[in-house]
Amino acid sequence: MAGTSHGHTPAAWTGVIIAFIGFCVSGAFMVLANPIGFWIGLVVVALGGVVGMAMSAAGMGMPKHPHDDLAVVIASNKAAAKV
Repeated sequence: MAGTSHGHTPAAWTGVIIAFIGFCVSGAFMVLANPIGFWIGLVVVALGGVVGMAMSAAGMGMPKHPHDDLAVVIASNKAAAKV
């Protein structure tokens, strides 16, 4: 996906960072045997997805192009064979 800049947006980075923090919180409270803290961590994970989608809807994500089909991207990146 590096050829299509997949995930290189402020919306993606923010959503992933928030979700990562939620996983860390949830994991720490699981080790500490605290179920309430565990569930709060999972809520933070879900919040990361919501924030990422909201930021994408606000224009901080990848623009939608009609030619974003993966087959078209792959075909356009192939070099012609020299005979």
